[in-house]
Amino acid sequence: MIARNWNQGLDRGEVDMPRTYNTITLQDVKRMLSAAEAKAASLGIPYNIAVVDAGGRLVAFVRQDSALIGSIDLAIDKAVTARIFDKTTSDLANLAQPGRALFGIQESNAGKVVIFGGGIPVLFDGEIVGAVGTSAGTVEQDIAVAEAAIAALDRTTQSSSRSRSSQEDSAPSGQKFVDENTVVGAKA
Repeated sequence: MIARNWNQGLDRGEVDMPRTYNTITLQDVKRMLSAAEAKAASLGIPYNIAVVDAGGRLVAFVRQDSALIGSIDLAIDKAVTARIFDKTTSDLANLAQPGRALFGIQESNAGKVVIFGGGIPVLFDGEIVGAVGTSAGTVEQDIAVAEAAIAALDRTTQSSSRSRSSQEDSAPSGQKFVDENTVVGAKA
C-alpha cells in the first residue's frame, strides 16, 4: 500500500493558510433566544429553538418547559437546513414540491433536511453568519417565532465587526473559529 500525502503538489503557504469566516456571536444568540421565547410565550405555546453558526453547528438550544419532544430535532434540523442551503425552510418547501427543481431534497443529508417553515438564515452585512430554527406550533407560528429571534438583532448596527472573524477574534469561551478545510461560507 502506498500512502499519499494529502498536501502533495501544494505550495507550503497554501497548506498553512487557514480559511476564515464570519459567524454569529454567543451574545447575539442569547438575545435571539430571549426574543423567540417571548414570542412563543405570547402565542401560549412552549417552543424548541435552535441557533447554528456559519458552519451549521449548534451554538445554543432552548427547550421551553413542556415543549414537544418530537420538535427538538425539528428545530435543530431547521436551523441547519437554513444554513447549509442558505434559504429559509419555507422557500425550500416551495422548491421541493413535485415537478419543482428541488423535489426530493428532504431525502438528502441522511433525511435531516426539513422542508417546512421555521428555519431562517441570519445575515450581517449581507453575509450569512448562522441560522435559527423553531418548532412546536403551526408552520406560520414557527416562522413568527423564528422571525422574532431575527428581529432581536439590531439591524441598524449589524456589521461584520459584530460577527467574529476566525483569525482576529475568539468566541467568549476563548475557542478560535479556525478551519483548515473548506467550510460552507468560508472565505478564501
